[in-house]
Amino acid sequence: MNLDKKQYKRYASGHAPKSPLIPDCLRAFFVGGLICALGQGLTQLYGQIPNLDREGAALLCSVTLIFLAVVLTALGIFDKIAKFAGAGTLVPITGFANSVASPAIDSRAEGMVLGVGAKIFTVAGPVILYGTLSGVIYGLIYWIMGIL
Repeated sequence: MNLDKKQYKRYASGHAPKSPLIPDCLRAFFVGGLICALGQGLTQLYGQIPNLDREGAALLCSVTLIFLAVVLTALGIFDKIAKFAGAGTLVPITGFANSVASPAIDSRAEGMVLGVGAKIFTVAGPVILYGTLSGVIYGLIYWIMGIL
């Protein structure tokens, strides 16, 4: 079958399942909102701990959300939630925790060094690399602008 780009696009779009846009967006919105509401509730709960300021409560909330995302990933529950909610689970801290934990869990049979150690950052690595690089570039621009 030899198709040009337009013919292939028509063929592919005719055979691809149609995504229900409105229900998908609503599920993503509500699940993402639930994750954020959980984070806000944890922050307020941790804020009740004596001698713990707002920043400490927020930090403890972040650690809890990361822990929950990793545990749910290890149990295979996070993937089911992500399949249902789509982008709603990509709330930055839980989505990032899943993207680090998932390759590590999948490759644990290959050993700690060649499996987990080598593949833990396959998804998150570029995010860390380019996030850090862009931060350095932004910092240099900010520093140079301060000199001028």
